[in-house]
Amino acid sequence: MPRPVPTLLEIAHISTADKPNRRNHEIRVPRVRVIGSDGEMIGVLTRDEALGRAEDEGLDLVEIQPNADPPVCKIMDFGKFRFEMQKKAAEAKKRQKQVEIKEVKFRPVTDEGDYQIKLRKMREFLEEGDKIKVNIRFRGREMSHQELGREMAARIEADLGEDIVIESRPRLEGRQMVMMIAPKKK
Repeated sequence: MPRPVPTLLEIAHISTADKPNRRNHEIRVPRVRVIGSDGEMIGVLTRDEALGRAEDEGLDLVEIQPNADPPVCKIMDFGKFRFEMQKKAAEAKKRQKQVEIKEVKFRPVTDEGDYQIKLRKMREFLEEGDKIKVNIRFRGREMSHQELGREMAARIEADLGEDIVIESRPRLEGRQMVMMIAPKKK
């Protein structure tokens, strides 16, 4: 039974490896499994026969699976292939979302109105998939009432509900208490 012909996506995955695909005379193995330019499996040929077929069609012989036994090569236009792979990689990069860390600052005595506004903003950040660094700052004698900061952190955690994952619990760093929150994976 012949092996299945790799799809263009599988070829792209293979070609984005650390080293570029070998082509034409860079291929050093004596026998290769050849896929025609139309996508049909031709079979196992010697390297010179495969190169001859590729040259007859005016195309390149490109090694797409070097670790197979024998290596799989495809007859194709290498310049066009590279352009398509670059286009696909750019498209994938464009669709990828970078996770940002947003910082929201509180004080242990933050008023209710300000608290609700900051809470609403934190929900927006979480919906966008961003992480949040909650920073509760202590000034002056507030340092002797660190339990107010812990209560504030517990209230934030309770108000945000089930949609979050606490990456790091509130911990004191100098005069501020820091907590990291991430959105729950869907």
